[in-house]
Formats: sequence, structure tokens, C-alpha cells
Amino acid sequence: MGFIVQSERYLDLMETFLEKIFEGSLFVKKAHPMKKGVLNMKPDYKNWIPKGMLYSLIAGTVLSLALLLVFGVFGIGVSGKLRIVLSVVFGIAFVVCAKYTEWCVNAYRSFSYDGERKLSKQIIDGTAEHITLPEGGVGLDIGCGSGALTIACAKRNPQGKMVGIDRWGKEYASFSLPLCEKNAAAEGVKNASFRRGNAVKLDFPDESFDAVTSNYVYHNIAGKDKQALLLETLRVLKKGGMFAIHDLMSPGRYGDMQAFVQKLRDMGYERVELIDTTDGSFMTPKEAKRLMLRGSTLLLGIK
Repeated sequence: MGFIVQSERYLDLMETFLEKIFEGSLFVKKAHPMKKGVLNMKPDYKNWIPKGMLYSLIAGTVLSLALLLVFGVFGIGVSGKLRIVLSVVFGIAFVVCAKYTEWCVNAYRSFSYDGERKLSKQIIDGTAEHITLPEGGVGLDIGCGSGALTIACAKRNPQGKMVGIDRWGKEYASFSLPLCEKNAAAEGVKNASFRRGNAVKLDFPDESFDAVTSNYVYHNIAGKDKQALLLETLRVLKKGGMFAIHDLMSPGRYGDMQAFVQKLRDMGYERVELIDTTDGSFMTPKEAKRLMLRGSTLLLGIK
């Protein structure tokens, strides 16, 4: 029993230490477990950089450095050409892992809701500003993740309701339906609900919602035509409804978006526009380049 307690303490200390590194501060307070019967009402929207990936990269960096020192620098148990080969292999592995780790830590700090930059929050709030529901209206957030955009839209539209859907795949294991519900409760939001769904084929009839929105979702769906995904999203939007879809809409991913905008206009859409969010509205061009977010664009309009 004593070993288990000590192990738990060790893991808790390690996690706290890593969180201090990721947040860039030695004074980040880790939330302690609440006493029985008391709820911790602070929302936890997680981070767009999964901790599991960070931990793996840090472990890979440490391991490759250790192997480089053992076999390359000190030559323990090896010599000659084998030592040279191992030095090169583990040296390259260390440099690659260290570079990726550095990038991930910086990105984690930028995206964190608890950090100084709070880029994720700025993007979420900026997208939510473009969603207005009519009295009794219902909006849809596709790929809601931890519920951040759904909840932000719901808070801005107390006169309506928001529905968030996601398939909650393994690639973002920290996101889940229960997490979304906990975050809504923590924010005091009662006009938001969540359910499983798939952006590729939405389980809703045509013209079901008064607004549709999404943030950084479609570019993650491999092997699917992105403009077709947009049309599937707009299929469930009512005539006169608003849409605000934010994603990495580079030509390599989405094709000719100006032609797509014209296509929607030809279909009778009341208003359609593309807004480059790397021009300072959400982030600076330098940030977009550093965080691999070039091509970030808002598709806005009214059907």
C-alpha cells in the first residue's frame, strides 16, 4: 500500500513539473482533488496539443540523448564503425525529437487557456462572435471536441440553444462527451447539449438548424473532399441561417475557395465571404507560420 501511495505522489509531482514547463511558469497552481461533496467548477477545455504527444516526445528526447551518451560519447560496449553508426543514428534522433519537443511546448503554451497568449480562446471567441441565433433558435457546432465553441456560442445566445457533435476519436483521447457536459456545467451554461456525430455524414434532415459553426475540424478528415464536407454542413442549415466555419483552408487542402464562394452565391446564398484570420484578427502572420496555422480562414455568411 505504501508503494502505491509513493508512486501516486511521484506521478503527481512529475505531472505538476511538466505542466509548469508547458505553461512557462513556476507558479502555475495545480488543481488539487476537491473534498468529498464539493465540485470543482472550473472548466477544462484541454489543449489542442495532446499531453500524450508531449510526454512521448520528451521521453524520446531523453532516451535518444541517453543512448547517444552511452554508445556514442562514452562508447560503452561498442567500438569502431558500430560506435560511429550509433552516434550518428542516436544523434539525429536526439536532434529531431528535441526540435519537435521544443515546437510542441511552445505551441502548448500559446494555445493554453491558462497561459498568457490564450490563442485557443481568442480563436474560439472570435468565431463565436459571428453566430447569432433567433429567439428559440438552435445552432450546431461540428467537431466540438471539449465543447469550447459550443459553449461560447451558447453563452452569447441565451435566447437559443446549441448542439455540439463529435465522434471523439482516439487521436484526441482527452476530449469526450462527459468532458463537454462538465465544462458546460462549470460555465453555468444550460442551453447547450452534446451528442455523437460524424461530419462526413450528418445525422440530421435538411435545414434543421438556424446556425452552423466549426473550428479546425475538416482539415483533419483525411481522404475527403473538403468542399463536399462544407456542403454537407450547409445542407442542415435553414434558409436565412448563419454560418461561421474556421479551418486551414489552403488551396492544397480545400482547392479553389474563391470559386466555392461564387458557387454558393450562384446557389442563392444571401451573403458569403472569406476572412483571413492570420492578418491579426485571430493571430499574426508570424504566429501562423510558427504554429503551422497558415491558411487559417473563416467562411462566413447567410444562406
